[in-house]
Amino acid sequence: MPCAVVLGGTGCIGRHICAAFARHGYRVVVVARKPAPHSADAAFQPMDLLTASAETIGRMLRNVRASVVVNATDMAGATDLTSSADGGEGRAAELLRANEDLARKLVVAVGRQPGRPRLVHIGTIHEYGSGTAGAPLDESVPPEPLNAYARAKLAGSQAVLDAARADTVSGVVLRLVNTCGPYPTPAGFPGKLLPQLRGVGRGGELALTVADAMRDWVDVRDVAAAVVKAAERPVSGHVFNIGSGVAVPMRELVSHCLSAAGLPQATVSERESPVRSLGVDWIQADIRLAKELLGWSPRIGLKESLQDMWDVGATSR
Repeated sequence: MPCAVVLGGTGCIGRHICAAFARHGYRVVVVARKPAPHSADAAFQPMDLLTASAETIGRMLRNVRASVVVNATDMAGATDLTSSADGGEGRAAELLRANEDLARKLVVAVGRQPGRPRLVHIGTIHEYGSGTAGAPLDESVPPEPLNAYARAKLAGSQAVLDAARADTVSGVVLRLVNTCGPYPTPAGFPGKLLPQLRGVGRGGELALTVADAMRDWVDVRDVAAAVVKAAERPVSGHVFNIGSGVAVPMRELVSHCLSAAGLPQATVSERESPVRSLGVDWIQADIRLAKELLGWSPRIGLKESLQDMWDVGATSR
């Protein structure tokens, strides 16, 4: 049985990746600092990936006989692009350490493994920087990240791409748009909105800042399916955009969330935003390359994703 090692497998995206590999017949190993109740069905390897050496990571991969290694690690709170501040030099250094340094250790560890395990690295669409209204971002767009988080994510992605293109490892990078669906990250907009809507109730009102922006959204379960496809397709050194391929107004997203919650549209009253979204006013992924080379397409629409997000949240409280 092939073994999929998921770094950050206890996270909001990692948990879905683990479930997808298990459904496809893989033995799943979760690597994180601490176990989580939802990862109880998988083998668990405790590890602080920020401090672990390439040798320590490599030894763990050999011990579990890794066939696939997925880097699904991320830093909670770092993806909020509504703030105009990078968080200072200390924060930028911390982000680089969590992304570029880990990626460099990982390509060394994977590159030394027998059997050439497959490496799938999760990046972000924000590595490209600001989009142009009406122009989907494809993989040929030169990256121009706008904040410390996006620069750190790009550095990690580039480390994997450089190693793959040098044939040191067999690997690809998946650049994700904004994600939604069951068990959302509390750092993202839907994850923040969800508890606020639960606290409103019938007849209540919520004052909300809604960015005047267009964003692409993809369900986390579609992301997990893309990771499995990327693990199994014989392509290396490529970047693939993973999204819906549709730019949605943020106000439309809020409207769908209200519908999922069974609340009237008048529940939300907009307040003016004190900051802009760092120029990221239009994000739409061109996903044709993922369709062509990975055989992947999104299957879960935004309304269904948000309804499932709401329903799962209601049953897990």
